Amino acid sequence: MCKFSFDAVIFDLDGVITQTAEIHSQAWKIMFDDFLLNIAKGKKESFKPFDLKEDYLNYVDGKPRYKGVESFLKSRGVTLPYGKHEDPPAKNTICGLGNRKNVLFKKLLKCTEVKVFVTTIDFIKELKSKGIKIGVASSSESCKKILVKTGLFKLFDAFIDGLVSKKLNLKGKPEPDIFLTACDKLGVDRKRCVIVEDAVSGVQAGKKGGFGLVLGIDRQKKEKYLKANGADLVVKDLGELNFYSIEQCFKEKQETERWSICYNDYSQEEESIRESLCTVGNGYFGTRGAIEESKANGINYPGTYIAGIYNRLKTKIEGRLIENEDMVNCPNWLLLTFKIGKGEWIDLNRVGIISFERKLNLKKGILFRKVIIKDDKNRETLIESSRIASMANPHIGAIKYTIT
Repeated sequence: MCKFSFDAVIFDLDGVITQTAEIHSQAWKIMFDDFLLNIAKGKKESFKPFDLKEDYLNYVDGKPRYKGVESFLKSRGVTLPYGKHEDPPAKNTICGLGNRKNVLFKKLLKCTEVKVFVTTIDFIKELKSKGIKIGVASSSESCKKILVKTGLFKLFDAFIDGLVSKKLNLKGKPEPDIFLTACDKLGVDRKRCVIVEDAVSGVQAGKKGGFGLVLGIDRQKKEKYLKANGADLVVKDLGELNFYSIEQCFKEKQETERWSICYNDYSQEEESIRESLCTVGNGYFGTRGAIEESKANGINYPGTYIAGIYNRLKTKIEGRLIENEDMVNCPNWLLLTFKIGKGEWIDLNRVGIISFERKLNLKKGILFRKVIIKDDKNRETLIESSRIASMANPHIGAIKYTIT
């Protein structure tokens, strides 16, 4: 085992190692604009082109081709048959459009010089000098071709790309399959592995996979999205870091997690026991770890119990009068929710949950929650909350609640 806190680092390719994200985005735009223009002409509607900033980053960046096509078309309300992976590029299916984009990308790649991020290569070489294993995991089927073209292929101890994913039937990002497979090839535990990504779907995959550290690279001014979706640390370029700064971040996260109870999903079936385990209290009162937006129902049970507040009942049992004292659930002070415009009040049991994190830090006594939800109009909202039961004043409980 490595003498350091982590054994391996797995890098994404486009936008992290090589400057090929721009070539991908150009290929996506040419393909989608041509497709959307034909639809607009057929329906005699105004043409809304593919946006290189919003559409590329939100719907296709970092995802496998077919998943990217499906995601973007859904955002425009366009439905196409999925088709087959061998569909010709001219065919209007999910697979056909994905294959059309791939043909365009390969044409652009042939006539374009592939530039690399020198700071990333320097960082990789520094890691290798310390005995850290290096892997690359990319959704691109052209990954190996690009690495060979740039002379970087031999830098990596493990290699997983879109072609390998297809062969092994791996799910694409934001599922963690591609990174977990790279970990297996490197022979390392995922908890001792760092993931380096520039795409939201990539950091989501790193978070879902339970990797030791997820590092986000913000080249597109989307730091808050990377952090909200699972990045432990976000930098603009790897030149800002070195081996020792990663080692320090890894140690700090390990120390925090030793003192924490963490849940990275919202499970209605498990919510009752999780609320119990995430209780905050100070010796005078205790409050279950129910989410702020919930009321008592078959899934959630907000409960606050205060010393000295009991329900006293007398019961006759076998001729004897038995007196019992039971703690009483006091009024719910947690309830905080909101609605957008004339929409419904937010209820986590009835909205789409993109990502969810709940963490009780036992050392600090803080219950933290971060969730990204999507409503029926595809609007995404980030909710963050922190909760304490004051030790300084036993009669005070507090919640910090933010909506973005």
